[in-house]
Amino acid sequence: MTSTARRHFSMVRDFHLADFFTLGNAACGAGAVLLAMMFMASGDLKLFYAAAALAPAAFILDVLDGRIARARHQHSVLGRELDSLSDVISFGVAPAALGFAAGLQGGWDAAALIYFVCCGVSRLARYNVTAETLSAGTAKVKYFEGTPIPTSVVLTGLLAWAAAQGRIGAGLWGGVLDIGPWELHPLALLYALSGSLMISKTLRIPKF
Repeated sequence: MTSTARRHFSMVRDFHLADFFTLGNAACGAGAVLLAMMFMASGDLKLFYAAAALAPAAFILDVLDGRIARARHQHSVLGRELDSLSDVISFGVAPAALGFAAGLQGGWDAAALIYFVCCGVSRLARYNVTAETLSAGTAKVKYFEGTPIPTSVVLTGLLAWAAAQGRIGAGLWGGVLDIGPWELHPLALLYALSGSLMISKTLRIPKF
């Protein structure tokens, strides 16, 4: 066996059962992004609904990976990093892509979507850095600083509801405003609000 093959085998061997659920979470997020792009190309609402449906699927896998890791006492730095990277895709990039596909395509909309993703990345990075301190020597963090990034499933659900009401694209709730050089759909402000809540240091939410 070559040294490269041994390294690859070693990496696979380091994976625990919970990590495969985490990768399932990432797969859901990547699939949602691709489906959002396919919807934009075809206009087929089934693709939009499928993309939105992958958000709760990712959430379920995200919950399961944590519970499995705790039940099997298999916490690891690798698992924590996998979880954060997967969450960025499924609960950061994917909701932003779905919002863009739904019609949040003005300049200010794009700024809000990018801000939302950056807040999600910052939130997860801060969590990883402070997790050991917050856990006070135990295996479980007692509270979240700011809202957890999976709360973005609310935004995805809202967009699915809007699609069901025929209120995406030109018919987005709240209409559109011309502000300076760019357009703003007020609905995009929900992304800005969600991002701001994620990076809040004063908002503490107990973790059960």
